[in-house]
Amino acid sequence: MTAPDLPSATPGANSAHVLVWGATGGIGSAIVRNLHRSGHRVFLAARRAERLETLARELGAPWQAADARDSAAVEALTQHAATTLGTLDGMTFCAGSVLLKSAATTSDAEWADTLATNLTAAFYALRAAVRVMSPAGGSIVLVSSAAARIGLPNHEAVAAAKAGVEGLVRAAAASYARRNIRVNAVAPGLVRTPLTAGITGNETALKYSRSLHALGRIGEPGEVAAAICWLLDPVQAWVTGQVLGVDGGLSVLVPR
Repeated sequence: MTAPDLPSATPGANSAHVLVWGATGGIGSAIVRNLHRSGHRVFLAARRAERLETLARELGAPWQAADARDSAAVEALTQHAATTLGTLDGMTFCAGSVLLKSAATTSDAEWADTLATNLTAAFYALRAAVRVMSPAGGSIVLVSSAAARIGLPNHEAVAAAKAGVEGLVRAAAASYARRNIRVNAVAPGLVRTPLTAGITGNETALKYSRSLHALGRIGEPGEVAAAICWLLDPVQAWVTGQVLGVDGGLSVLVPR
């Protein structure tokens, strides 16, 4: 499948310089395309070099592959991104994993991997970003989940990891407010991405998932990406410490 044609963008005086982790994922690729179209400069990061290179070529953007669970690799890539872009005033971490198992059926290895991929890696990315972020401040956006806000069966590991992300967001927002670094998160419901194909590709599971969302459908990557880009935008200069639900009402409404 060929990439869609995108309008060229010339960074302007008010453009943000943003590092995007998980740039090749369903939500991540929607974010970088959105930012690119809006004239912002992006640095793409993900684990798989081949997919990264293809996306980077499409956008004419710098990139580097790294495992976000490797602290040293995250530090090195973030420093490289800041140097390449000239400054770093935005970072979003949207890499992650989904494990749908009860606690009783979750192995030690699955628990450790879920925490490492969803929480520890997000912490590494945030820590590295605040160390090099522009003196003028900036915006960091992490990704939580509706599962951290409402009890869903067979979500124990991922719910715990994402609840940790929300705690990280609030504490970091307090720590770095004095530097004008805003830290927020979005908490999606079920979104149609390659990561969730095991659910969305099963008609029975998909029908059940739709019934849980008050709006009667699951989300699309662009809808979550739009919220993340809104939080990254310097215009939202008075929004910090927030977790924005982008979940079709899943976490707060009872479907009819």
